[in-house]
Amino acid sequence: MHELSQVVPAFVNMAHCIVWASVATVDPNGRPRSRILHPVWHWDGTRLIGWIATGPTPVKRAHLAAHPYVSVSYWSPTHDTCVAECRAALLMDDETRVMVWNLLRDSPEPVGYDPAIVPAWPGPTAEAFAALRLEPWRLRVFPGSVLLGQGGEVLRWREHDGEPVPGE
Repeated sequence: MHELSQVVPAFVNMAHCIVWASVATVDPNGRPRSRILHPVWHWDGTRLIGWIATGPTPVKRAHLAAHPYVSVSYWSPTHDTCVAECRAALLMDDETRVMVWNLLRDSPEPVGYDPAIVPAWPGPTAEAFAALRLEPWRLRVFPGSVLLGQGGEVLRWREHDGEPVPGE
């Protein structure tokens, strides 16, 4: 295991270069469902928080009500991969939605974009717009160079909860 301060910069750099991620939730019956979403990550030096603009669909609401966790997985054609296992909350309060809207709009490309390009989102307080907050409890950064035998290091971090995790 590595220190969070060592893993997060590598994770954010790789995630923000890849941009799009497969995000999986789990339904009340334990079945996973994945979708492609566009997270933006914020590291303040002590805590990493991810934000996703998304629609608050009945499926997402039911999944997150039953299991408030997501797996966020990135892959590039060079086989760089990084994963964040996260606690997740779908937030609908106006203050948070405006903050996330502005964060996405004001972040540099390729991560930043104007959420208004989505026709169902005329503004941050539209009923069809929600903010998905991600708080990682596990991170892994796996450069493709490691997979291809060209050097590098796999970085792993897990929030300490007192339970040993086999294989990590």
